[in-house]
Amino acid sequence: MAKSYVKFETPKDVQAKALEAITVAADTGKIRKGSNETTKAIESGVAALVVIAEDVDPEEVVMHLPMICAEKNVPYCYVATKKELGAAGGLGVPCAAMAIEKPGNAAELVRSIAEKVGKVAPKKEEKKEAPSEEKKHGAPSEKAEEKPKKEKKPRAPKKEKAPKAEEKKE
Repeated sequence: MAKSYVKFETPKDVQAKALEAITVAADTGKIRKGSNETTKAIESGVAALVVIAEDVDPEEVVMHLPMICAEKNVPYCYVATKKELGAAGGLGVPCAAMAIEKPGNAAELVRSIAEKVGKVAPKKEEKKEAPSEEKKHGAPSEKAEEKPKKEKKPRAPKKEKAPKAEEKKE
């Protein structure tokens, strides 16, 4: 069952811990379910651990996740089936990938999995702070002043005038 996106073999004990971490985080923290939501969590820098199923077909659904995780220094591992992953996340259907955003009571499990997989997550927090500092340097205040003025004035006249003109012509 070795798929092209599976970069390494995850030991059975780590797979069991990952599924347990997903279950605990679903109850006490926050998880993202599905490959699209997982991708968003990784790219925004909020993913603490990513779990990917090994039996995803077509492979293209999750093929990009290991590369993005490596780029953003997010720990990730694999589990044998998407059915197990979906059940661990509280879904009644299979799930290709999940990301733990806020581990809740599973913080120690996530840390131990990250150490066994060879990635440690503290660098992720540094990356989260840097973009927020950049945003604080004046850009949001300028945009906040411009948006309400531009949005309020053009919208009302266009919506009112356009329908009246069409009604008169017809």
